Amino acid sequence: MKKNTNMFITGLITGILASVLIILVLAPKMMFTVTESKYDFDKTAEMIIESTKTNKWSMPHHYDLQATMAKHGFSVKPVKVFSVCKPDVAVRVLGSDDDQHVSAMMPCRIAIFEKKDGKTYVSRLNAGLLSKILGGNIKAVMGDAGDDSEKILEPLFK
Repeated sequence: MKKNTNMFITGLITGILASVLIILVLAPKMMFTVTESKYDFDKTAEMIIESTKTNKWSMPHHYDLQATMAKHGFSVKPVKVFSVCKPDVAVRVLGSDDDQHVSAMMPCRIAIFEKKDGKTYVSRLNAGLLSKILGGNIKAVMGDAGDDSEKILEPLFK
């Protein structure tokens, strides 16, 4: 009996440690999707703006972080962040008292940046994974928003 109890406790502790390790090491990498664009930085930015319109989304804001950092005396490689929104999707979160807290992640963000290798990359939240974690109405809304965001970005990768 004591041997079984010790094995149970050892297994439990091992499982907890493995879970914590997975959360600390893998989860941060899984929260974002990063894909290399087949275009240069400027063309990637142009295509995101155009594809957002084509897919009937709006772009309330976009930020040139390279220019912003330059104003503060810092030099960084090109980085732009695009805020994209689809009101008929957003209202499904904003219209619910139970889900409004998710508005902290709205509108959807798409970032493009250039690395030292001279290549342009596109980064966004892994909406599919996040939707599974949050569940309920948010799962459906984020799933739809994530699918639509990928349609906006599709021309950059194929």
